[in-house]
Formats: sequence, C-alpha cells, structure tokens
Amino acid sequence: MGQRYRFEDFRKDLESAHRAPRALQQPREDLALLEERLRETEGFFTKLRDKPESSKDRELIQVILDALHFISATAQHSALGEYLEHVKAGAPPYVVASFATKEEAEAWLEKHPHPPVSANVLIANTHHDVVYDRNTNIRRLPRNRDLEYYLAELEREEPPTAIASFDNHEEAEAWLQSQPNPARWAWVSIAGEFYLAAYYPHIGHRALYPLSMAKGY
Repeated sequence: MGQRYRFEDFRKDLESAHRAPRALQQPREDLALLEERLRETEGFFTKLRDKPESSKDRELIQVILDALHFISATAQHSALGEYLEHVKAGAPPYVVASFATKEEAEAWLEKHPHPPVSANVLIANTHHDVVYDRNTNIRRLPRNRDLEYYLAELEREEPPTAIASFDNHEEAEAWLQSQPNPARWAWVSIAGEFYLAAYYPHIGHRALYPLSMAKGY
C-alpha cells in the first residue's frame, strides 16, 4: 500500500515494453481464492478494454489492468488480502507501521529505501501521514486526525457497548495483550469511560483509544 512511485516506475516499464501481456503468478494454496478473483477481474477488464465502444475509456481501463499486474509482479497478494480484511471489518484507519516515539519513526522513514506514499503510521498511538517526494527527497510525518473522525463516525454507527470493563488502563492493557486473536476493534470501559480496543494483525500491534478523542469531530 502507498507505493505510488514504484507503481509509476512499473507502468513506465510496461510502456517501454509496448505493454507486453503479463500472466498472473500461479496461486499458492493459502492465497488461491484471492488470486483467482484477481485473474477473473483482469479477464473482465481486458475484455472491456478491447471492446470498440470502450475506446475513449481504454487508458483508464489499462491503469486498472496495470494495477493488477503490479500486485502480481510484486507478490503483494497477501498484503492486498490483509487490507481487504481490515476494511471489511470496519477497523480503524489502516497503518503500515507503529512506533513508540517520533524519533523512531523519523529514523525508519529516513532509512527507508522506498518510503510509502500517502500512507499512515502510528506514533505513540496517534496517526501520522507519511509524506515523501522523490524529486526533492522530502520526508515528513505530519499529524493527521483520521482516527478522531473514525471514532466519531463509529460512535454514531455502533453506539458503544463495552465487552469488558476495567478499573484502570493497566488492567485493560494487560487484558488486550493477553488475547490470542482479538477482534479488529471492540468497545471496552476503563474507569467508566469508553475506549476502542484495536488490533492490527499485519504489524502485530494492539492499542486502546479513548472515545473522548472524538469530541468535537
């Protein structure tokens, strides 16, 4: 996710090769269903692109096909599957990494050979954008409010009902860390206040977000 520049380079390579057809990789057993769906999707858009009446939309359709080829060529079926599961579960905004401090996050971004573009990371459980410009090599991590807006929307759509209650934050943290396979999100109560217990399996991170963060959003 957030690999805009790598995708741009991939498309340039396709153009230089006169868009030679690329077959999707043979499916591994654990990802067979997702890869089969990608192949079916590729076939659908290939037929749509080649219809005479689709001439004015051909370039847009080709971008979709190139994106499917990119997923296959870079072996990102697993990452795509994880992202789709995250979205389907209505989980908090997707993040690509988590750090305890701003210094750790900045060191990671500075050393990253291909920084993600338009991605989110957690720093001390607060959301930050990853800003990267390849031409100037600008790398920044500005704070964003995606989580606050998410919590406000979730409160409206799923009014809080705690699945567990705790006297203090330490008890809640110990409980969350002890769960072998927690839900992507769940409401809990700590000292009478609602919190969102969130789980990000792709980065092995668990977090507790106070609902009070959504106040004003």
